[in-house]
Amino acid sequence: MKKQLLSVLLFFTIVTQAQDIPFNCDDNAYLFQYNDVYAIDLASGSSFLAAENVTEGNINAAGYNPADGYIWGFLASPSKTIVRIGKNFTTTTYYIDELPTGNNYIGDVSSGGIYYLKSGGSTYHKIDVNPASTNYGGYIATENLSQSISIHDWAFNAADGYLYAVEKGTNILYRINPSNGILQSLGEVPILSGFNYTYGAVYFDLSGRFYVSANQTGTVYVIQNVQDLDGVNAIDSNLFAFGPSSSSNDGARCPTAPVAQEICDNGIDDDGDGLIDCEDPSCSGYGNCEVVEAPTSSANDGGLESNNRLSDAINKRSYNRAKTGYRFNRETAERVEKKTTYGHKSTSEAIQLEDFIPLDVIAEEYVVESSPTDLLNITNATEIYSVDYIKEDLSVASILAIKTEDGVYEHTKYICDRLLGAELLSVSTITINEQPFIKSLIKNVDGTVEFVLSLSAKVITNDTEFAIESHWNLDQYEEDAAFYNFQIWSNSIDDLYLLGEEVLRLLDIEKPISTYATSTPPTVFVRKGVYVQGGLDVQIINTNETQEVTFDAGIRATETSAIEVMTSTIDLQGNYSTEVTIATGNLFDIGFRIGDGTNTPDDLFMSDGPWGIDDSQPTTTIQEYMISENTESFDSSDFPVERNVHLEATTNAYVAAYRALTPRFQAVDVSDYMSFGVRAKGTGNLEITFVKQSIDAWEDQFKQTITLTDTFQDFIIPINSVVLDDVVTIVFTMVSENGQLVTKEMDIQHVRFTDETSLATETFERASTTLRNYPNPFTESTTIQLPQGMNATQMTVYNMVGRLVDQKEIATQVGNQTLRYNAPQLAKGMYVYMIIDDRQQSMHGRFIIK
Repeated sequence: MKKQLLSVLLFFTIVTQAQDIPFNCDDNAYLFQYNDVYAIDLASGSSFLAAENVTEGNINAAGYNPADGYIWGFLASPSKTIVRIGKNFTTTTYYIDELPTGNNYIGDVSSGGIYYLKSGGSTYHKIDVNPASTNYGGYIATENLSQSISIHDWAFNAADGYLYAVEKGTNILYRINPSNGILQSLGEVPILSGFNYTYGAVYFDLSGRFYVSANQTGTVYVIQNVQDLDGVNAIDSNLFAFGPSSSSNDGARCPTAPVAQEICDNGIDDDGDGLIDCEDPSCSGYGNCEVVEAPTSSANDGGLESNNRLSDAINKRSYNRAKTGYRFNRETAERVEKKTTYGHKSTSEAIQLEDFIPLDVIAEEYVVESSPTDLLNITNATEIYSVDYIKEDLSVASILAIKTEDGVYEHTKYICDRLLGAELLSVSTITINEQPFIKSLIKNVDGTVEFVLSLSAKVITNDTEFAIESHWNLDQYEEDAAFYNFQIWSNSIDDLYLLGEEVLRLLDIEKPISTYATSTPPTVFVRKGVYVQGGLDVQIINTNETQEVTFDAGIRATETSAIEVMTSTIDLQGNYSTEVTIATGNLFDIGFRIGDGTNTPDDLFMSDGPWGIDDSQPTTTIQEYMISENTESFDSSDFPVERNVHLEATTNAYVAAYRALTPRFQAVDVSDYMSFGVRAKGTGNLEITFVKQSIDAWEDQFKQTITLTDTFQDFIIPINSVVLDDVVTIVFTMVSENGQLVTKEMDIQHVRFTDETSLATETFERASTTLRNYPNPFTESTTIQLPQGMNATQMTVYNMVGRLVDQKEIATQVGNQTLRYNAPQLAKGMYVYMIIDDRQQSMHGRFIIK
């Protein structure tokens, strides 16, 4: 009797901080890491820090107690102590004398209020935490599992009352009878096959879906209806969400709370995470949704900086690639072979970037070098080396390694890409070498997805050690230091983990890694955005119910104007997803930050498709170059090419202004538009070239020539005769016709793709019969095929702005239904011609002079 009384007294040796409030089965999953608590939305994988330093000792073996609505856990210290946690994160601690010393890191509570607690091995403990029980607070018993398994968390399924866990290494799903400890193997979980992750946080929902989180990557997997498994039937498992990585952790969740599920084919965001149907990771491989393992972009296309400092140089790099039809050819790229020195400390004084490139860690078939060396002269990179990893003839991962001398490399995929058509689906952590690095999941413009990790290493301690830094905000890196920068992306989060782990191992071989400095991910971030005629439309994801954020921006209205500062407040009202239009006015580029003043802010940079000048000829000298804002608005049906350009130069060759349709010189489909409109004045002929991505040779690109005067004219150029489905840039060129040094001037305004029509377009569209000629294109002459019985009397030729450029009286002989046309030194471009017969009936055709 005295012993029982002592036990009860010991149980109620409590420390109460404040009045507790039960969780009462809310929808969140709670992740305990050390003595901090994170609230996780399983549907989206998003999380936020709900409470810090909840207790003095670290919390583990956490479980939700359906009998009282609280979460219970085990404390690392003081010894033999458990803790009850309320929704306001006040705690009550209890000393349990019967518990052995040591750490218990596996725990959950049954619907009847029995706390099942376990460490390694097969032994587990039962404690009564049901407030309605006469034995409340009593230590019930010590039991043993029927076999020892390597697990790190277990959870009760309310659908059948059994415990479930997944074993590390084997990835076998076990059903555990809590009353007698008998285990039943239900088979290897297919989606986890081949992994060696620690599953330290597992959860259930009311339907018996089992959610398993991998510590290292934060990936949440789902196993459907585990209560229906018998060890023989197939396990239905899949990706579910990409959450935060963790260590020294445990998970707790009310097992009868629902988890919103995405229906993968109804066009609705069913689970409220901002992702619809196949965009949602939980739909990977279901129905018509492909498995989330699509090809990734090549490192040869990466490395563009996240600021406006070098935008002109970068634009010229992209223009030269587009003009020359440059494409990285993986088939002819040099293959990277594993050397005998791989994984050994360099014997030379100079470190080679290729020494840090992982090989044979993700089961790639081969690796090719894809180094974008044309970045060396225009960025702060002093050395560049990159590779693409190939499986089944697809690029599945890339690493871009960059050495810098004066600060960290200034481009990251997540800063730029979101305002260029990509989307940041999620941002959380990935744990490598027990260090949390930020990982992001990006959906590219082409629909492919990439998991992205960035880290940098700097040499410290008299060049004897490496210090690793990884931050979301570039201003968190040490200034003016030399860095080895690594940007890693993959179509698989598991490959991303392996590549990141190997990069750190190779760095540590060269110089021991002594310190890590990493930042937490932003809790409020922009998922996607687009600039549209004076406004920035953005979708903001708010994972921690922030009420408002501050918007701080630096804006340039044009390529040649100064930066103007803008500050405002965005009201989020605590909503998870908010779509807002920020009135910025006309702009060329913008760098901005949003933040709540407490957590890591989000940084973005966006530029519109740039204007630039091609003055590459050595005898070309620019006298005046200016970009100005639009002076009038565009029609809502137009595709606007914003901003106007004025260029004056002397040359005995050529000078050109170009306008990319996107910041990255990506192809745009404008084939739905009838015409190209421009208001212009200047000196002489202006050749307009529409550079298509699918055409390599410059001379084969579609061109039109207009004649400028010293007063503005509106030109409407028909483009419906060609398929402009992949236009990269538009080039406006003026040539010194006689090779003498001349002054050329162009003023170009109100540029647009439009459905407006010119005389030439209307003439061609009215044609009842289309004539054909060959060759086409031609240089000097072409032969026109006439229909039988046509007696042609006149031929007229119009340029593509509807101006008559040639007229001839003709006559055809009986039996000869062809007509040879000699062009009278017409400029290169497309023309519409009309043949009139002796009955005044007309037929039409078109030709191109090259």
